[in-house]
Amino acid sequence: MRAASRHPYLDHPGPIPFAHRGGGLEAPENSMASFAHAIALGYRYIETDVQVTADGRLIVFHDPVLDRLTDGRGRVEDLPWTDIAQARVGGREPIPQLDEVLETWPDLRLNIDPKSDKAAEALITALRRHGVLHRVCVGSFSGKRLAAMRRALGPALCSSAGPWDVARVWSAGHGLALPAPRGPHCLQVPVTHRGLTVVTPSLLRVAHAHNLPVHVWTIDDGAEMDRLLEMGVDGIITDRPTLLRDVLRRRGQWRD
Repeated sequence: MRAASRHPYLDHPGPIPFAHRGGGLEAPENSMASFAHAIALGYRYIETDVQVTADGRLIVFHDPVLDRLTDGRGRVEDLPWTDIAQARVGGREPIPQLDEVLETWPDLRLNIDPKSDKAAEALITALRRHGVLHRVCVGSFSGKRLAAMRRALGPALCSSAGPWDVARVWSAGHGLALPAPRGPHCLQVPVTHRGLTVVTPSLLRVAHAHNLPVHVWTIDDGAEMDRLLEMGVDGIITDRPTLLRDVLRRRGQWRD
């Protein structure tokens, strides 16, 4: 396996704290309010998602439908922006467009998951238009989607490993020889997946040997945060940004 180059997005002293969807257990997720809350706590990194509307607007939203998270109804891809703009997350916060987030906080680093192929295409256009590849990392459960974005945007795009590349690193840590990942700058993984422990000392050893930081999601328990930090993970993604900040402060690993 060859070593990956370190992307400017990953330039942070110590473990990176990510507010998952802005910190969905402390404010309405993926809203300007949740992002502002995390930033007020001192966060520089926010994990978020994008969907595309029927008329091509790129919005910050996780689900394919409005029903679970808002007082609106319907599939995002079937609705125009004028309808989606009326919906409220948690009954009170509007759904932002990605343009608004990028323009409101010009130094904020965003970890963005495009939730469909159409969203990925719109995200490529938005990232080019805003010139923000230095402060954005793209992640997805779709390796095909990630590959398409890497082809379109080139090595200036920071991206996390797709499922197959994670499997390659995990397998190398357990004695299996597979072709090296090509393209990712980091691994962003759950602790376990379908009963298999993903985050292990061997995975960290192989990833670090090839300059691939490992970020773990979604961790909302203080003891688990401590355990993973002791193991040597490079970042934690949480719905409880206040708790993660306090854990890192206690350990002397919080950086304002």
